[in-house]
Amino acid sequence: MVLDAVAPETLAQFWAEALNYRVAQSFGQYRVLLPADGDALGPVLVMQGGAGPGVAKNRMHLDLHPKDPDRHILRLQRIGATTVGARVEEFDTWWQVMADPEGNEFCVVAGAEGPDQGSAATG
Repeated sequence: MVLDAVAPETLAQFWAEALNYRVAQSFGQYRVLLPADGDALGPVLVMQGGAGPGVAKNRMHLDLHPKDPDRHILRLQRIGATTVGARVEEFDTWWQVMADPEGNEFCVVAGAEGPDQGSAATG
């Protein structure tokens, strides 16, 4: 998964902390992130520099399913995320839309299990 970034180094550090990933490679305008635990499952994320600031709603976003979503939201806020709107409650669960330091939206969802098998992003 590639995320365009104005400042790829800063955004890579945010997402590495947010997802328990590590910056595995840096070259030119690219930062490659992998799960911190070599055995963990999760997508490879690439921060690609050179983009201008986003001006429209994300067409695709990450959903994080941490064990303690309220605690995870507070941790994400401490490292630079912001909440977007009010908590949404539907389908016997809730989620909070958030934005990373460059305004890319993502959700923190109640429930440590994702839709099928869990999530690599736990907090």
